[in-house]
Amino acid sequence: MNIQLSFLDNSVIFGYFLLVFVVAYVVTRAEKKKSEDYFLAGRNLGWFAIGASLFASNIGSEHLIGLAGEGAASGVGVAQFEILAGVMLILLGWLFVPFYLKSGVTTMPEFLEKRYSKSARNYLSIVSVLAYVITKISATIFAGAVVFEAIGYEFWVGASVLVISTGIYTLFGGLKAVIYTDTVQVFVMIFGAIMVTYFGLNELGGISELKASVDPEFFSMWKEMSHEKFPWTGVVFGAPILGVWYWCTDQFIVQRVLSAKNISQARKGTLFAGYLKMLPLFLFVIPGIIAAALSAKGFLVLEKTDHALPALVATVLPSGIKGLVVAGLFAALMSSLSSVFNSCSTLLTFDFYQVYKPKASEKELLRFGQISTVVLVILGIAWIPLMRLVSGGLFTYIQSVQAYISPPIACVFIMGLFFSRLNSFGALCSLYSGLFLGVLRLFLEIFKSDISGIWLEIAEINFLHFAFILFVICTIILFAASYLSKVSTKNINEIIFKDIKTPAFMVDIKLDRLLTIGLILCMLILWGVFA
Repeated sequence: MNIQLSFLDNSVIFGYFLLVFVVAYVVTRAEKKKSEDYFLAGRNLGWFAIGASLFASNIGSEHLIGLAGEGAASGVGVAQFEILAGVMLILLGWLFVPFYLKSGVTTMPEFLEKRYSKSARNYLSIVSVLAYVITKISATIFAGAVVFEAIGYEFWVGASVLVISTGIYTLFGGLKAVIYTDTVQVFVMIFGAIMVTYFGLNELGGISELKASVDPEFFSMWKEMSHEKFPWTGVVFGAPILGVWYWCTDQFIVQRVLSAKNISQARKGTLFAGYLKMLPLFLFVIPGIIAAALSAKGFLVLEKTDHALPALVATVLPSGIKGLVVAGLFAALMSSLSSVFNSCSTLLTFDFYQVYKPKASEKELLRFGQISTVVLVILGIAWIPLMRLVSGGLFTYIQSVQAYISPPIACVFIMGLFFSRLNSFGALCSLYSGLFLGVLRLFLEIFKSDISGIWLEIAEINFLHFAFILFVICTIILFAASYLSKVSTKNINEIIFKDIKTPAFMVDIKLDRLLTIGLILCMLILWGVFA
């Protein structure tokens, strides 16, 4: 699908890049003498910047294209993950944030060390860095190159421009540059998506025509238990497991709340992000359904459902607006890529370099963080030729690694907050058993055509159902190994529970409760309207 851009469109895109670099330049002018300034924005950010960055980091171009594609293929079912994110962000703000900020950690593996042991920290550090490089960085670069191809550039040229330009402001500005550019990019993304929805509906003839043009099932989020992708049982039991890992324990996301000036600002930031996560249903999924309806009426050609968003952009948008929407795609790409660059360099600096060299000075930590960002940029560029060699199906399997490694991580985090008897031996048994079972499931899925019997049945379990099953198994192993072993438990009351109900924690709690109730009502209304 080729998107033909006019001079006005290209001018808008150029203006977007200029705006991002101006914002990044202003932020990077502030001298960064401490590692906290570079990696955690001085732990001094407010709720708006935190919430906007949480949303922008989460929404990548592969996310936009995937949501619209699923909308075109099967309707609003995929939006369950967006609405459930609201639940996870409430959990992050009310349950996890107080523990994270009171413990004073810089990374999520560091929190595992405080709660369990150094070995648990090493596990999460290695798994996280490998997952970022193999999945998040590669997926974002691939999606970016596809977007560049759609507007007429060579695959490798587009990917290189994306990686280098994003790497530059991440390298010099640190997390503060990432978060403030994210804040700008959120407005570009949302406004661009609104334009796609508006012009798409206008071309189709309005909402009533949209409802008349597609199967009524397209507007139901709750699918039968046997549904291939979004069974209601998987949504209720499996999706929250993946959500807890992604929203509440992954460095990629949590680093934003670690940068908050206090618990109240962090919690408000998570709630603000929760409200923003109610928008993708209307901004990204509904446009996919609009594309399917326009295709059925012969107004546009939709060769693949994943072409839904590019097809709408190419067909229904006027000059200028088209450039703005393409800029929104770039905004999604750059916000995700800058976030993973910064989060990964933070892990490398504090969970590897500082552990190896505990007496490293602030200057050394800063230098290593910048060097690791450069290395990640180089690795990103090195991925580009490999992207052409990896088949689409295999690429999808690579991305699914995250779904299979997340249940044991979610298990040791959330159970560790509530049960002081759980120890490091139990945590390691749970983590490694979960990793083994997750990788086994991945291989069975890849080679499904060559297996039979019980192995085939395991391979064909819906991935959301599998996530729940794996979480239960990991929880049983965690408790059994902890209670049967003689390994001592840490005094977690002193480590992470101490002073958790201090006046600082209670600041603005009435307002936060009202905001939380409002967010819950929004979710219930959406679930009811699209039942």
